Amino acid sequence: MSTAAVAAPAAAQQEGPKKVPLTGYVGFDSLPQQIEKKLLKRPFTFNVLLVGRTGLGKSTLVNTLFSAHLIDSKSAKKAADPTRQTTEIVNVTHVIEENGVKLKLTITDTPGYGDQVNNENCWDPILKYIREQYSAYLRKELTPTRERRIPDTRVHCVLFFIAPTGHALAPLDIFVMKRLSEIANVVPVIAKSDSLTMEERIAFKRRIKEEIEFHGIRTYPYVEVEDDLVLSDAERAERALVQQIREMIPFAVVGSERNVVVDGKPVRGRRTRGNFIINVENEQHCEFGALRNFLTRTHLQDLIETTSQIHYETFRTRQLLALKESTSIANRGPAESAAGSTQVHH
Repeated sequence: MSTAAVAAPAAAQQEGPKKVPLTGYVGFDSLPQQIEKKLLKRPFTFNVLLVGRTGLGKSTLVNTLFSAHLIDSKSAKKAADPTRQTTEIVNVTHVIEENGVKLKLTITDTPGYGDQVNNENCWDPILKYIREQYSAYLRKELTPTRERRIPDTRVHCVLFFIAPTGHALAPLDIFVMKRLSEIANVVPVIAKSDSLTMEERIAFKRRIKEEIEFHGIRTYPYVEVEDDLVLSDAERAERALVQQIREMIPFAVVGSERNVVVDGKPVRGRRTRGNFIINVENEQHCEFGALRNFLTRTHLQDLIETTSQIHYETFRTRQLLALKESTSIANRGPAESAAGSTQVHH
């Protein structure tokens, strides 16, 4: 038998599946509708972590984003209230519904961050909380009789609130944002941006961009590096949208749960001391609309998937490798481990 005769079947096996035309209607084109119908039976889960100093309007912005009063403000404290010595983690969960789609939304606030005279290690409870959610998910995932649907408490998005100083990022913010960006999706926003003039806002945003790039802080959305792929029109449009969003980061935002009347119509906003009306939906006033569209209308699902496929997978891999290494050392026994150590030092 010749070599060519043997190679022919192997070459045939390497060929991909062929596209075969149908002679009639089958019906599997309804798969997307079937998936949608099944998914809509239970709420989607989205978990947001708020990081920023007290008084930056974190609660107000979240309530404005989701058009509902989800979380009470922590800035208005009574004189009798105890001083927050460490960062406290406060969870609030609601199920909201829009056009038949239910969303189980968990807002995690971190009151006390950066509020003390000595802020040493004030970020530890935040990082610990994020890792604890990964760890809890991993434990349930590795259970022999695991649940059919594991409750997802993993943090999908970190909204990092920057004070509108108009100068530069505080060293504490740079350090914490960098640490957070290593384990979660971080979206920086300039809080209460209406306290800055348009010129100040533009200069402040440019300075923050430079600092983020200089310190190697990976903000979401991430840039894909697979430039050798042939992209479809939809993929090119998606990359263009991501680039547009990245150019806008950090979002200069204003939140308001109140309505003011503009040209006879009620809009969400507020009236300044100079009797100027800030309309949070007006792109000329702030970038709230762009942030809302980004978080809820174009990238909500991607935030969830990126958390699962990148940040959680990184955590999972490290944990399992560490477990494997510790198990291997335990199985070798102390005598063998000591002998191996002696050989290395020898």
